[in-house]
Amino acid sequence: MSTKDYLEKDYYKVLGVPKDAPTADIKKAYRKLARQFHPDANKGDAKAEEKFKEISEAYDVLSDDKRRKEYDEARSLFGGGFRPGGAGGGGFPFDLGDLLGNTGQTGQGGLGDILGGIFGRGRTGGPQPTPGRRGADVETEATITFMQSIEGVTIPLRMTSEAPCKSCAGTGAKAGTTPRVCPNCSGTGQVSRNQGGFAFSEPCRECKGRGLVVDDPCPTCNGSGRAASTRTLQARIPSGVRDGMRIRLKGKGAPGERGGPSGDLYVVVHVKPHRVFGRDADNLTVTVPVTYPEAVLGAEIKVPVLDGFPVTLKLPAGSANGRTLRVRGKGAPRKDGTRGDLLVTFEVAVPTQLSEAASAALEKYRDATADHDVRAELLAAAKGDS
Repeated sequence: MSTKDYLEKDYYKVLGVPKDAPTADIKKAYRKLARQFHPDANKGDAKAEEKFKEISEAYDVLSDDKRRKEYDEARSLFGGGFRPGGAGGGGFPFDLGDLLGNTGQTGQGGLGDILGGIFGRGRTGGPQPTPGRRGADVETEATITFMQSIEGVTIPLRMTSEAPCKSCAGTGAKAGTTPRVCPNCSGTGQVSRNQGGFAFSEPCRECKGRGLVVDDPCPTCNGSGRAASTRTLQARIPSGVRDGMRIRLKGKGAPGERGGPSGDLYVVVHVKPHRVFGRDADNLTVTVPVTYPEAVLGAEIKVPVLDGFPVTLKLPAGSANGRTLRVRGKGAPRKDGTRGDLLVTFEVAVPTQLSEAASAALEKYRDATADHDVRAELLAAAKGDS
């Protein structure tokens, strides 16, 4: 399609939508018209087939935000459309070909560049090369200590990934030679394929999407332009990370091709267990042993914390085994800058050996409480449900 034809067509009118229609309405209108005029539903109807192509062409431009903007800018330069034949024809008093030249460009980077973005052509009128390809994402694992997971840490990671071959500077051609532009895709790396009234772009098979053909391949990379590269990078593991968490480091993955951006690095973090403390979401946990008299009579108990001096908690009298108390703000850090809590669980420590005096005292206590059967309610409840 020529530049002139392009500017004469009102794609909004083709789809029956206003110029300020949102993308969702454009898609809705296209689907409705595509069903109505699809060649499969109108076999042998040349007009329906032509209408379907026109609808697809309009949707192809208006559904892409960048191409739609360029289309609107191009048409606005001509008052909403091209009208040949001078002022009497309702347009400009000169021909579009005089303005753009035979190649459809200004040569000054203005309108020619706007239309070039729509038609897929540069200032030379030829097809634009394939844009740079984004590098691949890479995943690795790292093991840190429990304290490092709480405070955060920067660790070195030795990575092996594909990068531009140093022997050929990424061209894939043997030293002293240069690759040539692929004749099949004219260097774009993409070819079009028509199927059922739709045009699909796919990587060129001749050059495998690179846009270049190597006649004398580099012996290091066998013409691929890529080779294994080992590098060491510093990865920042944020504070508060949990075991098994997957951290994304943007732009730290494999390098891109043809100036494309690097991929991302994903680090799966493994946290070594601590001898004393555990983790429950944003809270830390610790188990503190107490004696039977402390649990029965109550006591002030010193409790360790991960990043400071011990704190003293008051264990209430009559505390059952396994009772948990909370120490505010002594847990793991959160993203908002606050911290979780420290959950302290008290367990009664049962001695394995007793002195004669201690044994005598326990026997005296047993005799004094002999009339109190701690299992009476349990046995009665079990008998009642049998």
